[in-house]
Amino acid sequence: MSIKNNKGFTLLEALIGFLVLSIGMLGIASLQAISLKAGKTSVYNSIAIMKVDEIFESMRSNPSALVTYTGGGADKACVGAKNCNASDLADYDVFLWKKNLKLGLPASVTSSVALVPAVPPSKLAAVSVTIGWVERNKSGTGGVSKTYVASSQICTGVPC
Repeated sequence: MSIKNNKGFTLLEALIGFLVLSIGMLGIASLQAISLKAGKTSVYNSIAIMKVDEIFESMRSNPSALVTYTGGGADKACVGAKNCNASDLADYDVFLWKKNLKLGLPASVTSSVALVPAVPPSKLAAVSVTIGWVERNKSGTGGVSKTYVASSQICTGVPC
């Protein structure tokens, strides 16, 4: 075979190589977009877990007002030298908790706290916290509902 018959063959090899490389780069770009979406979902899940733990700890430190934690909360400004009763503190805890939920999760965030009071002789009340939000789906045209539910038992008296 002579050199005359091979004219343009190197150019064809280069074009095929470029096509294979382009397809590979498109696949990498697609994986990058998917991983960014998964990373955001992971951040939202982590925030939901931390916020549920936060409200459980507030309840554990103020067990005499557990029923108040099931409400909507109110800005009672229980800070500094202001003396608040247990119910006011619980209202303020819920107010701050819901405010922080809206800062860390999408604007569509919803939350609820359910309480099953302790039945004597037990001093353990059952508490369930549900946080829900809507994230964009992969195509970006709609939303996907996400929900995080956690339950705990809160001691309402000493000894427990």
